[in-house]
Amino acid sequence: MPFLEDVFEATRQHAQLAVLDGGEAVFLERISGRKAVHVFTRVGGRLPLHATGVGLALLAHADHELQESVIAGPLKRFTGHTIAEGEPLRRKLADIRRDGYVISDRALEEISVSIAAPVHGPDDTVTAAISTVVPYGDQDPLTLVPLVKAAARGISRVLGAPSATGLPKSVRRTSAPWRSG
Repeated sequence: MPFLEDVFEATRQHAQLAVLDGGEAVFLERISGRKAVHVFTRVGGRLPLHATGVGLALLAHADHELQESVIAGPLKRFTGHTIAEGEPLRRKLADIRRDGYVISDRALEEISVSIAAPVHGPDDTVTAAISTVVPYGDQDPLTLVPLVKAAARGISRVLGAPSATGLPKSVRRTSAPWRSG
């Protein structure tokens, strides 16, 4: 919850956490403000993977069989921005794996954009996804990517994900000069 609270405090919009269940994203937690943009999500609610930020983040890291099943369709079109064809979805999933986040731009509703990132568990597999949903056009969604990725990394670290514990090998650690020994 502290990581969701941080995302909410920074955006004053929805902060939510979802997990994969079959071919759907199930929302486990959500923090929302009174003035937050309308969303369809609710705790315990389910939405299709291809039309939500958290769903796309989960699907991108799901097993190959599930990915192919979703890609094969049918894919419901919610708006003119929903990815509703297999090959564009396949490319989107590859981009998500490469970039470590997804921006789902007006895919579920014309008025909102979701910025999501995967959460890794103790064996480094993706176990959940975190997102914020903001009004379309209020700000560049790319500016929220570091916030969402940091929250996902924080949750992953708490869960014991090896990829989230410690600095990359390319970073050199040095001791402060005032510390001896």
